[in-house]
Amino acid sequence: MPTSVVSSSVEIPPWTWPWWRPTAGQHMTFLWVVLIHATAAVGLVISPLPGWPLLLATAALTWLGGLGTTVCYHRTLAHRALRLHPVVREILIFFAMYNGSGAPLSWTANHRLHHAMADTPADISSPRVGGFWWAHLRWLWQAQQGSPTQYCPDLREASYRRWAALQVPLLALSFFGGLAFGLAGFFWLGAFRLVFALHGQCFVNSVSHLRPGAQVGEDSSQNVYWLAVWHCFQGENWHRNHHARPGSARFGWTARQVDIGWWVIVGLERLGLATEVRRPRVL
Repeated sequence: MPTSVVSSSVEIPPWTWPWWRPTAGQHMTFLWVVLIHATAAVGLVISPLPGWPLLLATAALTWLGGLGTTVCYHRTLAHRALRLHPVVREILIFFAMYNGSGAPLSWTANHRLHHAMADTPADISSPRVGGFWWAHLRWLWQAQQGSPTQYCPDLREASYRRWAALQVPLLALSFFGGLAFGLAGFFWLGAFRLVFALHGQCFVNSVSHLRPGAQVGEDSSQNVYWLAVWHCFQGENWHRNHHARPGSARFGWTARQVDIGWWVIVGLERLGLATEVRRPRVL
């Protein structure tokens, strides 16, 4: 998942703040996280069980959004592990944003900062520094966000800036669009899906960086097998593999490490829609 080093002039680190205190410029992020969770809580009472069509539609949108995040945001934009055909890239960006992953520039800047400063106080989402909830959620509205100018100078295409401008209307459509299918559609296609997708991404920052026995200065990342189910087997749970070979487009290295994101990339490559695909040196 949706960062810059906290200024040295800040005497009190943000992970020691009250959880409800956003940093400058992140009030809307905080309100968004509260909104989708509060709405989902109400939905659990009003519409806890949808029909099969709504459930399948929710699962499909979640899966497509996750694919947009892992294949496009993570492997293509953040790590340049492959190049996507512009049409495929734009489609995947749409689904990633519709799933609440944020704009491509901000996501990429935050993720590149994470890798540059992993497991240090400058890491935007390290549980080693701020604890589980800091890494899982709080950094979203309490950390200084990564600068696209600093971390994404290679992403100069105007389309990325246009997507940033479209973020608010897209999130409004994502949240309210299910109303076209009734009250159950509003909750399931909106808040339930957004909360599920949010926590799926957040587990990569929190649980996937809580490797037992990791010493100070050591890589804290770990592969989390049970998280594969939450991620619909798209590969983000093989996080130790990813940190070992961040430039690889493949996260699951063995047949038992299912990585549907990689299979999609292979399919796109055979169709000529993905090129310059980088594979891990060691499998």
